[in-house]
Amino acid sequence: MAGAGPVLGSLDVALAHATRLLAAQPALAAEQAGEILRAVPGEPQARLILGQAKRALGDLTGALGALEPLAAEQRQSARVQFELARTLSLAGRAAEAVARLREATRLQPRWPDAWRELADHLDAAGDAAGADRARAAFLGAAVHDPALRAAASALQGNELDQAEAMLRSHLKAHPSDVAALRMLAEVAARLRRFHDAQLLLEDCLERAPSFAPALHQYAVVLFRQGKAALARPHVEKLLAAEPQNLGYLTLLAAILAFLGDYADATRLYEAVLGRRPNQSRIWLSYGHALKTAGRSSECVAAYRRSIELEPGLGEGYWSLANLKTYRFAEADVTRMERALDDPALADADRLHFHYALGKAHEDAGAYEASFVQYERGARIRRALQPYDANETQRYVQRCRTLYTQALFAARAQGGVTASDPIFIVGMPRSGSTLVEQILASHPLVEGTMELPNLPTLARELGRSDRTDEECYPESVGKLSDEELGALGRRYLAETRAHRRKGTPHFLDKMPNNFLHAGLIQLILPRSRIIDTRRHPLACCFSNFKQHFALGQNFSYSLEDVGRYYRSYVELMAHFDAVLPGRMHRVVYEELVADPEAEVRRLLDYCGLPFDERCLRFYENDRAVRTASAEQVRQPIFQSGVDHWRHFDPWLGPLRAVLGPVLEQYPDVPDEFLEAPPDPSGPR
Repeated sequence: MAGAGPVLGSLDVALAHATRLLAAQPALAAEQAGEILRAVPGEPQARLILGQAKRALGDLTGALGALEPLAAEQRQSARVQFELARTLSLAGRAAEAVARLREATRLQPRWPDAWRELADHLDAAGDAAGADRARAAFLGAAVHDPALRAAASALQGNELDQAEAMLRSHLKAHPSDVAALRMLAEVAARLRRFHDAQLLLEDCLERAPSFAPALHQYAVVLFRQGKAALARPHVEKLLAAEPQNLGYLTLLAAILAFLGDYADATRLYEAVLGRRPNQSRIWLSYGHALKTAGRSSECVAAYRRSIELEPGLGEGYWSLANLKTYRFAEADVTRMERALDDPALADADRLHFHYALGKAHEDAGAYEASFVQYERGARIRRALQPYDANETQRYVQRCRTLYTQALFAARAQGGVTASDPIFIVGMPRSGSTLVEQILASHPLVEGTMELPNLPTLARELGRSDRTDEECYPESVGKLSDEELGALGRRYLAETRAHRRKGTPHFLDKMPNNFLHAGLIQLILPRSRIIDTRRHPLACCFSNFKQHFALGQNFSYSLEDVGRYYRSYVELMAHFDAVLPGRMHRVVYEELVADPEAEVRRLLDYCGLPFDERCLRFYENDRAVRTASAEQVRQPIFQSGVDHWRHFDPWLGPLRAVLGPVLEQYPDVPDEFLEAPPDPSGPR
């Protein structure tokens, strides 16, 4: 036999020789396997080697020709199913690859490689929950310690408290066990304790720098904290080792989109979809990127494609509804109603269908039917994401106690003197995106996004390992001038990744940053803070009917959203009293009624010269990430100001909770101007 040598001694020797050739010399391995098959036709191991070799040589047709019939014959061979799955994946047949991997893990449940491949495939398909389960199974298969096997089983069953207790006990005795560290980080991430997960993974990677699954998880945890710029090099490192890994590619695409690089993000999504065109959730992510970039018709097509591939994907329909300007056809409504009839429909999909139907009925003028659908969706979401309005109110009282004129006077020399940031704060759905678009149309201002940096600082200042006296916001009052300055510099450094134009000012439009107005004053005293305010019933109902991807858990009950609005007004009234003139308020109805006068007032506050482009904000083609993205690409219209009145018959519980905040809008109730509560009162 040319090159490979004769089949020596016995079949076992020849097969072993061919196997050794696979890694370094696949062409010779294929030749050796061919010789064996000429001598022993149909020999299963030789056929497997031939398929592996042809795959390594890039001959996917030849590889599938060898492996598909072999898999049909060797149904109980986990190895054959696994090798066929890897080949199907390279051929772009992702769903079939997942099916084969599931079969391989069923046949050999303790095979780590099969579980890892399955987790990566599910990640690439956008099935985060399935990927989590497969990765947990990988960890269970990769360890032999009975304690870790029990912890992995608890993790697979989503028994997180039990898994955490087992892992902490194990790590107390074995602190260098990287598998246990990574498992504990998985628990922390599922509990949304991302900072804790980050620290655990940093420890893990310090001990095992080449532990790729831990590095991947580390990048995901950084990204989920809004630290996309930090996550990016880790994903690029993973891709350098595995350039065709679709899980890594889709994560990088999401990171690039977050950083505002929509051209490269969409190219990456297109490359992934070129190989896996039938992945509904990747089409969905691609649509989100297109939406933000303002490519509306392509965005609709992407969402539509995700629905065609997965008719039960409620998020696809809600994504269309969330464009705000999209109108459903009657056939769409029928399909959504039929989907809801399926008792096996997952809650995550069910709530999305309810919200999408709410929008469809609202557009059709069927307001009672619309409200019913919004309420049903909110009820499901509220059960999944509980919210305690009392906790928010206690937080506001603690802020009023801490942030006094005396504190601000004592810390007047702290912080950073840079005036770059302009914060737009207030309730979500209050017109903040409109104000952002107006300011971003000024040549001296750059629009970014709802930056997560300030909430991240706040979370770190209130870590769970601190005593009650060191919780946030109380911990802020104990910071020195130097520490406040360091936080200000950190904020400016970390947000630099979102600044591309080199303008003197940039926007941070995270509405909930009103909760951190005191921190802003102390670390960035020369920044601007703009409070956007909208009629309480209009704003609160707009929140109630909006399904938010993350956060805003107060919005899924009329009573809760009303109490949150009251807490917001109370806290802003406090800062108006202790920092008079510090913030500028934009009342949405006044902006709509007289745009030029309000825009001039806004620019004066920001220290910016008037510029006509701010009145033609709808001509600005910048990327916009919020639910109002399509609306702010149109001129101001007044028809939406009183749209909430169509739903007035069902807003009684909201009216009752709002009380004087509604009656005296836009003025502030006298009760919010009283002295702050006694600091010795209830916490």
